[in-house]
Amino acid sequence: MVGRMLQRHDGRRAALILVLFAALLMHGTPARAAPAERVLNLVALGDSLTAGYRLPADAAFPAVLERALKAKGHAVTVANAGVSGDTTTGGLDRLDWSVPDGTDGVILELGANDMLRGTDPAVTKKALDTIVARLKARGIPVLMAGMRASLNLGPDFVSRFDAIYPSLSEQYGLVLYPFFLEGIAGDRAFNLDDGLHPNLKGVETIVAGILPTVETFLSRLQGAPRYGSIP
Repeated sequence: MVGRMLQRHDGRRAALILVLFAALLMHGTPARAAPAERVLNLVALGDSLTAGYRLPADAAFPAVLERALKAKGHAVTVANAGVSGDTTTGGLDRLDWSVPDGTDGVILELGANDMLRGTDPAVTKKALDTIVARLKARGIPVLMAGMRASLNLGPDFVSRFDAIYPSLSEQYGLVLYPFFLEGIAGDRAFNLDDGLHPNLKGVETIVAGILPTVETFLSRLQGAPRYGSIP
């Protein structure tokens, strides 16, 4: 009697195993969940043009850029490390705490105040060179957002200043956006009443212009190990 019960139990178990095996053959093995896309952490290091002078925080360049990138499906954050009135030397002085560990890439937008103050372009270039070199030593790529000199500063100053950004970008192999204020410089419709800082519409225009270049930059960062991580 006991033997017949054990035999019946073993038979049921065998039948269950066969059913499960048949199901696996019909439907295949369970699909593995796709790994979550790694969020890329960018820092926008700049002056008032980045900080969002006289604008709400959510209307500043980094916030508008982050929304635009997310709308296109990019997993990214863009921290605002802009300080109004900052020069390239000022940006260099605060580099380490403005760009924390864990940063995947930096959008470098500095030099407008150097230009407005008539700072020797050699000083500006040296500061930007040092910023890029120090970030490179930390394994943090840079997107260079260029600036152009006002023509009233004279042809010698203009030629020396305007050459800084393409020269450093070529030297270090950086992604370059030649002119941060492309499409809005000198246009009252896109600037505040001071004629220097972008208004809400101006920031949106800047973001629309630089967006393809930032996407190119992100493509370089995809798959790159996070700074400070173990390969």
